[in-house]
Amino acid sequence: MLEAPQRQRLSEELAARLAGCAWFTIGVMAPSTTAAVKALGSCQQALGWSPLVVDGDEPAAGPVFLKGNQATGLYRLRSETGLGEGLLITGHQPDDSAAEGTWGPFPLDFFG
Repeated sequence: MLEAPQRQRLSEELAARLAGCAWFTIGVMAPSTTAAVKALGSCQQALGWSPLVVDGDEPAAGPVFLKGNQATGLYRLRSETGLGEGLLITGHQPDDSAAEGTWGPFPLDFFG
């Protein structure tokens, strides 16, 4: 759980780091496909990313791991237990590896 001031500070710090990257991957650990896709959508909307398209079948029920990739424009889902909940963002910058990094895990509702 994040308090409003913590959420604001983290949002500002994340925005500064993301600004140095050319493209991103996202990992979402969620209790269901619905929760994972909702977290992905909120992140895409908040950060102005183009929507990713599902690649393959969506798991029927239970905890999932979603992996999205802006370079391919796709995301995949797989059934996965024991990961907890949250989202990770990895920034990629081929011209400056110092700008790259992985941030999180953030709460599923961090962007929503």
